[in-house]
Amino acid sequence: MGELSVDRQHLDHLLADAASGYDVPYQQAFAELAVSHRGRPAAMIVPLLRAAAERALLGFTPADLADQAEAISSGRPYELRIRVTGR
Repeated sequence: MGELSVDRQHLDHLLADAASGYDVPYQQAFAELAVSHRGRPAAMIVPLLRAAAERALLGFTPADLADQAEAISSGRPYELRIRVTGR
């Protein structure tokens, strides 16, 4: 399980929200990779997750990205604890 702090004004970078003007939130990118890359090596998935996180302006640690990639590769669920900051 990973943990991420996100400012309230940037929550749409992480979660899919039809009302948001943000292009591809991280949740959607993760879900697409989970379908398209299941069974592939985690080392192949990490750079794709890193790029998605950078586009969404999210600061996952390398360990979090590796853990997410392992979850995608193995098909196991991944839990992410989100701490919303700001007012």
